[in-house]
Amino acid sequence: MQRFTELAISNPADLGFGQAPKPLVTRHGMTLGGGLVYPELNFTLPTMFVDATTMPEVRQHYQQIITGAMQRAVELEAPGVVIEFETLPPMTENPAWGIELTRILLDGMEQARARHGLKSVLRITPNDTREMERPPRMREGRFYEAMIETFEGCAAAGAELLSIESVGGKEVHDDALMMGDLRGVLFGLCVLGVRDMRFLWTELVRIARKHGVQAAGDTACGFANTAMVLAEQKMIPRVFAAVVRAVSAVRSLVCYECGAVGPGKDCGYENPILKAITGYPMAMEGKTAACAHLSPMGNLAAATCDTWSNESVQNLKLLGGMAPTCYLEQLIYDCRLMNVALADGPEAARLYRKWLVDSDAGRDPQAFIIAPASAVALAQAIVRAPDPYHAGQQAALTALQLLRDAHRAGALRLAPRELPWLDRLQETAEALPATETEFIDQMLGEVDTAKFRAPDYDL
Repeated sequence: MQRFTELAISNPADLGFGQAPKPLVTRHGMTLGGGLVYPELNFTLPTMFVDATTMPEVRQHYQQIITGAMQRAVELEAPGVVIEFETLPPMTENPAWGIELTRILLDGMEQARARHGLKSVLRITPNDTREMERPPRMREGRFYEAMIETFEGCAAAGAELLSIESVGGKEVHDDALMMGDLRGVLFGLCVLGVRDMRFLWTELVRIARKHGVQAAGDTACGFANTAMVLAEQKMIPRVFAAVVRAVSAVRSLVCYECGAVGPGKDCGYENPILKAITGYPMAMEGKTAACAHLSPMGNLAAATCDTWSNESVQNLKLLGGMAPTCYLEQLIYDCRLMNVALADGPEAARLYRKWLVDSDAGRDPQAFIIAPASAVALAQAIVRAPDPYHAGQQAALTALQLLRDAHRAGALRLAPRELPWLDRLQETAEALPATETEFIDQMLGEVDTAKFRAPDYDL
């Protein structure tokens, strides 16, 4: 494992869209992070059962999705397209189904390339089915083995970018969110989550190298995005969700330490922090992800993206056409505007980025915490820490200071009921034990250890 001790981007002015210090070149010549922002289309089925009897209909859906999307991309003269296939649980439990659908998508993409010269690349994201039994078995068992088989088969079929929304640590983290428990958040993300990421991503990097493809990136979707959704529903404080987002970067960083090279997964809103640390390209999603979830950072999220995604949209008929095709059109137009700004030079790109940031940053702490200046400050706090436990602590403290300073300066709006949480979270973070070992000993006496298998986390 490599360890990042310095930032790839230390000046917030240099943390922008379409350019990454370590761009990724695909087989067909798309350079992600090399001067263009590419649309990244994500899609799923309409509400339906997926089993052996419905697989003919499932195949038709994916054939329709890729045909319509590629046709529209050609018509709109997109310079290239990233396609993301997030499997559904039955497609991971039955690897042959996920692999077959991967081939259907790749065939459609290849036809568009052969006929029209449209460049494209497929990201495969098998869902993490290990949590489908309780307590989850993180390193063995039929769910883990089928998931790995899906990765192997899809990579062999030609899926070039390997990603996952891994879930190690959620057994503890979910309860911690509902209780506003920062200690539980740190234990779930920076102890359990980090250890699972090391195990899982060592294996995924091995698979990628075996098949000559790229280990792309993970996301703290099940952690920080859950916090974001709960905050939107007014079930937890927004400042707490913002701190969770900052801490989640410590966990997501591990995949790059293991050898992932980006682009980071679209639903990882912590990706600006990771881009500053690693220099790898990152996918982001924002306003065009409203089909999947609401967020307070719809414009700002684009400020540092290298691919721009819609999260996941069902294959439903809209007035304009099938939903995935309509959403790809929106993504293409967003990317076209960003690419024109890039083509007009650094000052034009920075001005457009400023508008993206300024439209959201002062309205919600979750947006403010991933703005370029905040992202670089958090990235610096993380790389200076000696280990993930202390990195999580420093990320939390840094996030709280950023939020407090911005609110005092009038740059960030916080509801009065949110303000006491700044002090509460600060006191918790400052009172954490001096060592990870002491922290683990304390937490094992506080959490419900029946919810996870301690040996799966080297405990």
